[in-house]
Amino acid sequence: MIKELSHPQKQAAVWSVVAAIPKGRVMTYGEVAFQAGLGRAARMISGALRKAPDNMGLPWHRVINARGEISFPRDSEAYCEQYELLAAEEIVFTNGRISLRKFGLKSLVDEQLWADIF
Repeated sequence: MIKELSHPQKQAAVWSVVAAIPKGRVMTYGEVAFQAGLGRAARMISGALRKAPDNMGLPWHRVINARGEISFPRDSEAYCEQYELLAAEEIVFTNGRISLRKFGLKSLVDEQLWADIF
C-alpha cells in the first residue's frame, strides 16, 4: 500500500517531476500525476503548478493535456504565453496540437533506448 502524501508533499512531488521535463519535450497532466505518485489525479497538477513559487523557474509550459493541446482558452494571455514558450523550444503545433509521439517525454526515452537499432 502506498503511503498517503500530505498536500505539501504532493505539490513538491509534482514540482520535481515538472522540473525534470527537458527542453523541447512535453508531458501530459496525467503523466505528471502518475510520475509524481498521484495515480490518476491529473486535475491536481494545475493547482500544484499555480502554487509553485515564481523563483523556482518551473517549466510549467511543458505540461499539456492528453489531447496534445494547451488547456488555457485560445484567446487568453496564458495560452499565448505557453504557446510562445513551447514554440521557442521548437515544439511544433499542427492544427493546435502537439504530437505526443514526437515531443512527449516518453518518445525521448524510446529514442534513447532504441537509437542503436534504427
